[in-house]
Amino acid sequence: MAKVSIDRRAIARMMGEIQREFDKHPVQIRMAAEAPDLPVLGHTSITYNGPVINGNADGAQLAWNNTGTVNQGQTRNEQIAPGFEALAQAVVSTRQGLPALGLPEQDLRDAEAAADEVLDEVTQDEPDPGRIRRALTAIKGLLAPVATGAATGAGEGAQAWARTAIEQLGNAAIS
Repeated sequence: MAKVSIDRRAIARMMGEIQREFDKHPVQIRMAAEAPDLPVLGHTSITYNGPVINGNADGAQLAWNNTGTVNQGQTRNEQIAPGFEALAQAVVSTRQGLPALGLPEQDLRDAEAAADEVLDEVTQDEPDPGRIRRALTAIKGLLAPVATGAATGAGEGAQAWARTAIEQLGNAAIS
């Protein structure tokens, strides 16, 4: 049986020549398409001259067609479940101070979400102690590197604040 060898350079050269010929004489295909028959559903175009909200918009705020600066705010007044007032105050105080700690962005978002979870839970008729403990553990865990000085860039003031926040959260926590 004869052994066949492939000359890859010759094949590449031949492919280049063929491509040059195709480039000189491009292939053109004329096409025509017919529009599909679409069902007519009555009025098919809708023009909105303002914002459109589909779905629940409880608590939504909207600034529309403004020519200047818009400042919006909301105040929520909710009843704290009896016995959870000190905890709610400690969490609110901690949440307000979080942005000044210099936490990494994801840690800041996680700590704020955990604080919001506690605050949401303590406004329930029957708060779930397990959910509150888990959220408090998450907050304290995110504050611990700052409190111990392990977090880079955390100044002495941030360390003291984080230690105090952890202590207040621990003292106010439910048993």
